[in-house]
Formats: sequence, C-alpha cells, structure tokens
Amino acid sequence: MAEQQDLLYLDYAASTPVDARVAQAMSALMTSAGSYANPSSTHAAGRQSVGHIARAADQLAGLLNTRAERLIWTSGATESDNLAILGGAHYRRDRGRHLVSMRTEHKAVTDSFSELERQAFDVTWLDPEANGVLDIARFEAALRDDTQLVSIMHVNNETGVIQDIEKIGAICREREILFHVDAAQSVGKLLIDLDALPVDLMSMTAHKVYGPKGIGALYIADRPGVHVDPLLFGGGQQHRLRPGTLPSQQIVGFGAAADIARSRMHEDLERLAALRDRFWSGVHDLPGILLNGDIDNSFPGILNVSIEDIEGESLLLALEPLCVATGSACNSASQEPSYVLRALGRSDALAQSAVRFSFGRPTSLMDVDFAVEHYRNAVDKLRRIAPGHAA
Repeated sequence: MAEQQDLLYLDYAASTPVDARVAQAMSALMTSAGSYANPSSTHAAGRQSVGHIARAADQLAGLLNTRAERLIWTSGATESDNLAILGGAHYRRDRGRHLVSMRTEHKAVTDSFSELERQAFDVTWLDPEANGVLDIARFEAALRDDTQLVSIMHVNNETGVIQDIEKIGAICREREILFHVDAAQSVGKLLIDLDALPVDLMSMTAHKVYGPKGIGALYIADRPGVHVDPLLFGGGQQHRLRPGTLPSQQIVGFGAAADIARSRMHEDLERLAALRDRFWSGVHDLPGILLNGDIDNSFPGILNVSIEDIEGESLLLALEPLCVATGSACNSASQEPSYVLRALGRSDALAQSAVRFSFGRPTSLMDVDFAVEHYRNAVDKLRRIAPGHAA
C-alpha cells in the first residue's frame, strides 16, 4: 500500500525488480556450493555450467518460439542494438549504404545509426504520425534500391505505442532488406512468435521482465544474407560473434524470467490494462491533459501524459514520493524535452511536462488510486501558485 511506504515505484518501463524465483536460480550458480565454473572450461564443472546455459537458452527460445542456437547472449539491449545495427550494416555494406529508422527509437538505436552516418552510410529518419504509429505507406516510399537495413522498435519505451512489425517485416523480406527490431519493452510482455514473424534481428534484455540487469540477447534469423560482423574480439565463444566468458548466473536468471513470463503473460496483460485504464479514468478530466501515444494500440504497462501550463521540473518534484519518469531512463539526466514526444508534434513545453507512468506486477489498485490523487493534487497546487493565477 502506498500509504505505508516512503516511495511508490511506477517506473517499471525503466527496470523491474528481480523475481524471487529468478534470484534463487541465479544464487545457485554463484557460490562454491553451486555450478560456478567458467563455461569455457572443458572439465566436468565447466560442462555443468554449459548445461545450465543451454537450459536457459531453451527457456528463452521457448518464450519466443525459436531455436536456442539462434540466440546470442549480450550484456543487454544496448549492446544487442549495437551488434545488430553496426554489425549488420558492416556485413552488408557492399549491398548498399542506405538505412531506415524512426526518430522515436531508443538512443541505443539512434546513436548507432548516427555513428553509421559518420561512416558514410545514408540514413532516412522517419517521423511517426501524431499518435506515434509509423505510416506504412510512408515507410515503403522511403525504401530505395540500395536500402539494406531497417530498424523499427516494437514497443516504444516512452509512449508504449506498438508498431506493426509483421507488416513492416513482410515489406523488408520481399525486398531482401535486413530487418532489426528493438524488443526490449515487448519480450516477455507481448506474444512474439519468431518462427512466424518476418524479423531478422531482435534485441532484448532481462531487466525489463523481472530478470537481472547486465544480460540481454540478440536473435539472429537462420536465413541467407542474415549475419552480423562482431564488435568485440577475443575468444571463440558464441560463434565468435560475441566473445567473452559467459555470465552463467545472469543467463540462468534471464532463462528463469523468460519461463515465468511465458506462464503468466495473459494474466499480466489483463492486470496492466486494468491498472492503466483506472489511472487514465482518474486523470483524463483534468483541464489541459493530453495522452501521448495511442491508448488503443499500445502496451498497457505504459501511460504517458502531458499537461498544459505546468513546468515539467516543478511537476516532477511535486510528484514525490512517486517514482516516475519524464522520458527514457537512459536520457533522464538531460533537461531537454523528450525527442520522442517532439517527433509526435508536441511543443517543447508539453514535452517537458510529460510524465511516463509505467506499471508492473507489484502495482496494486490502491497504488494507482494514490498516484491519481497525488498527480491531481500536484497539478492543482502548481496551477494555484503559478504567476497570474486568479485567487
């Protein structure tokens, strides 16, 4: 209950707590009583570690309906994005140097493309519609004969908007264009069938789905022309695509989190939709409030709202003890208005007043009610003390 705690955490899009069952599975590989050996070692203890990693790969593959050998372990979604985009573009550079992405992508994607621009690649940046959704006709019109890589996020980390990766992927597949999807916010939360989806590369991370920080994966489809050049060099681990000693306990944690997510995905989605709808029904009548995104086409764990005539930094301070976000976690130190919301057409003032509320498994209806009351009170207080307010 919110009244009994100092802080109310509503920033699950930034990170989730590790599930107790995940922590227990990880701890069994971290002490002398468990399988702590280096999985690169060929002795019996090393082979035990390899067995644990193989089981975790099967668990993650089962969540995604793919084969375990199609997964490369990384340190998280940022590394997966970099490996997919930089590695994919370099591998296919002789096929063309034109790349396509959206202005609303995560910084791990946009900065990777910016680096490729510095390397003489040509990037087309697409703006979304006002609701955050990519217009498919505009996307198709942006493709050229020398387009060789497209990267479109599945679920936007700030607005929760879902892109039609099946339709986008089908267009890319028809033209033999490599298609990468940043699925950090959707793996373990939405149904993903990689056996059916026309996706070539997919990035994911554990800490958005009640697993540990520091472990992610990159899916690489098994079809001609789909490959990436490595970014790191060292040992021969993971087909030399991502060398280095595999962190067994982190990988086992990701596998356990994937297994749990698979078993309760439908239940989680129903709960999150109820929480989101309860919050929105509690604040939607506030004068000047605006929903950022498309509530009918978004992941229900994220709700992003702006409010007119309210200064963003003051609002964030007034909202304490709520732990919420004004943008993506990776960019939270910046005082700049969200580039994602500006791409949706929001003014700097509206983008700066935006708050992302994101809900998780521990969130209760009482938590939502407390957050609604606190948000309404904060807005009312800031408007009452604003210069020019009529007493």
